[in-house]
Amino acid sequence: MASQQRRFTRFARTIAVAASATAIIALSACSSGGGGGGDGSDLGFTPAEQVKDSPITVWVDASREPAIEAFQAKYPDIDVNVETYDGNASGSGSFQTKIALFDQAGEGWPDVVFSTQNNDASWASKETNGVQAFAAPVNKGWFDQDFLDGFTPGSLDPLTVDGTVYGLRNDLAQSVFWYDQALFDQFGYEIPTTWEEYEQLSDKLAAEHPGYILGSVGDAFLGMLVYYWGAQAPVFQLDGDTFSSDVSAENSQKMTELLDHMVANGTLTKDSVFSSDFVQKYQGKALGMPGPVWFTGALFQNPDSLNVPAGQIGAGAPLHWEGEEIATGNVGGGTWFASSHTKNLDAVKTMMEFVTSSDEYQVELTGGYPAYADAAEKWIAKQANGGYFVGDFEQTVVDAASQVWSGWGYPSFSAETAYSKIVLPALAAGDTIESVAPEWQQEMENEAQVQGYTVAQ
Repeated sequence: MASQQRRFTRFARTIAVAASATAIIALSACSSGGGGGGDGSDLGFTPAEQVKDSPITVWVDASREPAIEAFQAKYPDIDVNVETYDGNASGSGSFQTKIALFDQAGEGWPDVVFSTQNNDASWASKETNGVQAFAAPVNKGWFDQDFLDGFTPGSLDPLTVDGTVYGLRNDLAQSVFWYDQALFDQFGYEIPTTWEEYEQLSDKLAAEHPGYILGSVGDAFLGMLVYYWGAQAPVFQLDGDTFSSDVSAENSQKMTELLDHMVANGTLTKDSVFSSDFVQKYQGKALGMPGPVWFTGALFQNPDSLNVPAGQIGAGAPLHWEGEEIATGNVGGGTWFASSHTKNLDAVKTMMEFVTSSDEYQVELTGGYPAYADAAEKWIAKQANGGYFVGDFEQTVVDAASQVWSGWGYPSFSAETAYSKIVLPALAAGDTIESVAPEWQQEMENEAQVQGYTVAQ
């Protein structure tokens, strides 16, 4: 057995280096050159000189460590260096910043990277100051088309730039309406199907059962990717190199008013769903909440979170506005990127295929709905047959996978950063979202301009 190298490191950075990397990013973010193609190779990029059996370096967040452990168990002869990082969570920019430094140095790139941000292909597909794009195309001859065709239709769209696919999705994170059937039965309520019914229910709940909740606005991903995306609100859109945000559009305003109303009546908490306060206050008191499929493992079946007993939790269809078609948001879903600079294409390809499609990881170990269709079918059957959920959990989740609203944009910056900077502090201070909506839109537009986009007026 080849030696296994396992290094868990935290990225250290100095202010000076970070500032330098930020400057590089700003200058190169909207480079028109697609770095991955146009090189004359049959892979869509120029491969590095290959070194047989060379180790590969993989960056993952803590949640994806089991994927690498499962890979190492199945492929013990492939040497893997594992480095943990924040997964670019909440649009931290750590992935892009580090790659910019390696681009500047001309060496040191990781071979495979997991990112929680599906918009990373927008910058990772671009060459930087003459350096080949970090993300290698996967649909130009490197991966078999039969394998790529196995992904759920549309799941690779966020990673597709001008027809070239620059990564593989880990899972789909479509949102549904989670409900506690036992509490609904106890209170005699009907499960809402629209945003209007959801708001009306909040008034009854606040009056009759204060202390119980219907969700949280304490995380940027909930505000942006569950509520505003699910409301089909045009607050984060991209058309070519033109970014637009309209917090005053009808659906944007309706969602803002709904959130402010439910925060005021106490049925939307301002606590993060990952905080200890949330668990202490709302274990057994969450009547329902819109949220991604991965809430199953992260909250409901997690002994350290809501820890809801079997036979109570169900998944309802995504909430939508009355008179509009069902649409929903998408919270992450994560992406695996392969480096165009790797010296071991065979090992990288083997890992990319394993972490996205294998039963060992995607069916047996993940808490989210796999993007690879065959794994998704097995995963959902396993969940449905486990006896934990009530109602038609399986069909609801499957349907929601194809109901993600396509009007959302994937620019090179996160939808969460402006919300975290402007909206979350305002809520914490007791202000409304409406009171800071213009400032929030301006912050998104400023980010777009810094990244080199044209901002629609």
